Amino acid sequence: MADNIRLEVVTPEKEVVNDLAQIVMAPGSMGEFGVLSGHTPFMTSLNTGAIHYRDESGKDQFVFVSGGFAEALPDKVTVLAESAERMEDIDIDRAKAAVERAEQRLADRSMENIDFIRAKAALERSLVRLKLVGGAS
Repeated sequence: MADNIRLEVVTPEKEVVNDLAQIVMAPGSMGEFGVLSGHTPFMTSLNTGAIHYRDESGKDQFVFVSGGFAEALPDKVTVLAESAERMEDIDIDRAKAAVERAEQRLADRSMENIDFIRAKAALERSLVRLKLVGGAS
């Protein structure tokens, strides 16, 4: 069995993950990437999406991330994210309310002070959260 690698996911506010992983997959800006122990070092920016990793016991884990950067080293993956939360920490009702707010802002073109780029980004983040927890219905 291959060696595990350390996965650290941090935001400006807190450390979200500090686990050993068999494999880490993340939403890079150029597409999803995977890292195993011994990987060639690289750095990339991240898109909003889910980090999927298999912990040392073989259980699949998921972490929502919104933006940031990832550094892969042969024995460690470090993610510096604007925001991040483990799948089990996602508040489904809050995410659904955020989708509704963003959709209302985007639909109401009469509001002059709406930042549509920000509203679209908020909508994307909330939809990814709901998809991750299976609450996108």
